[in-house]
Amino acid sequence: MKIGFFTDTYFPQVSGVSTSIRTLKQELEKRGHEVYIFTTTDPNASEDEERIIRMPSIPFISFKERRVVVRGMLYAYYVAKDLELDIIHTHTEFGLGLLGKHVAKALEIPCVHTYHTMYEDYLHYIANGKLIRPVHVKQFSKLFTTHLSGIVCPSQRVVDKLNEYDITTPKFIIPTGIDVSKFKPVLEEEKQAVKNKYQLTDEHLFLLSVSRISYEKNIQTILNGMPKVIEELPQARLLIVGEGPYKKDLEKQAEELGVSDYVIFAGEVPNEDISPFYQAADIFVSASDSETQGLTYTESMAAKTRVVAKGNAYLDPLFDDLSLGVTYKEDEDFADALIEYVKDPHETKEALIKEKLYEISSEAFGERVEEFYIKSTNYFRLYQEEEESPEDEGLNSLRIFKK
Repeated sequence: MKIGFFTDTYFPQVSGVSTSIRTLKQELEKRGHEVYIFTTTDPNASEDEERIIRMPSIPFISFKERRVVVRGMLYAYYVAKDLELDIIHTHTEFGLGLLGKHVAKALEIPCVHTYHTMYEDYLHYIANGKLIRPVHVKQFSKLFTTHLSGIVCPSQRVVDKLNEYDITTPKFIIPTGIDVSKFKPVLEEEKQAVKNKYQLTDEHLFLLSVSRISYEKNIQTILNGMPKVIEELPQARLLIVGEGPYKKDLEKQAEELGVSDYVIFAGEVPNEDISPFYQAADIFVSASDSETQGLTYTESMAAKTRVVAKGNAYLDPLFDDLSLGVTYKEDEDFADALIEYVKDPHETKEALIKEKLYEISSEAFGERVEEFYIKSTNYFRLYQEEEESPEDEGLNSLRIFKK
């Protein structure tokens, strides 16, 4: 099968989405498929990229690290046509996502989509949430998903939200897999090097947070709980890995709470170097409200690091055994959940961990998406609409080149 991924973000831009796309590309290629990435230009990209097609783009106004395509519709169509793509898989609802839908319609092939982002969690970034409201997200999401042959939902939370939007396109829950081999046990010296760098000892309770430092990641809840944690567990130390716009606010919060000596801001750590951090830590902690799934949780599991995290429809079934970790319901429950979990150690269950590691593996991810493509293609063939929809008006420029 020849597959075209259409995405506004890809390496060298690093994000959960770009990592997910690269992982899926690698797994599908292992299974004998050809995967082509249609994405934006990037000044830091390598000039020699196999099966990467870059569209002219400029930096996005609000997020300079993100780019938006400015032209290339006909070029994308010609390339996709020459490649004889069998299916198009979009990974954004904007720019190249819309372009991917148009190209698929023009080529009369199925188009599927992964709904990566819960946009309602990010509305505060745009005019403090006063310009775009949840109803607008619903309207746009419903419009974009019209005429798709299937939607990949990384978790039940995404399915529930799309159902709330009255979206009837077939949905499939497929959690993003990770390369668990990257988290195989490291040498004790590597773990010790992490501890030494941040002046941590084996006597400390090493709590780890890994995420972009932004408001919706809810690290402020972890800090709010630290005074109580320290009172009960004075050996606790929190290492916060990541960068982002909310860092200064969190540093100020730690100071005001009087826990600055117990909290360390480590800055950004490249993903290829993160495994020793997970393995050196005693517990991974999170209070995030914005995850459709969250790769850091599965990375923790792959590193066999226990987790204390705010629960949701994705995490509760993932950490359904106390040997793996525990979830809590409300922000104010964090400190008590952590203290109780630390004071009541749980036996490691190797058989359970092995089973869970396969569930979160990139191999399982590739298998599930391959099956999804087959089902979506069958759906497309059975229910392909013959009448043009209003959005098809923009395709006339493409259709004239098909005649």
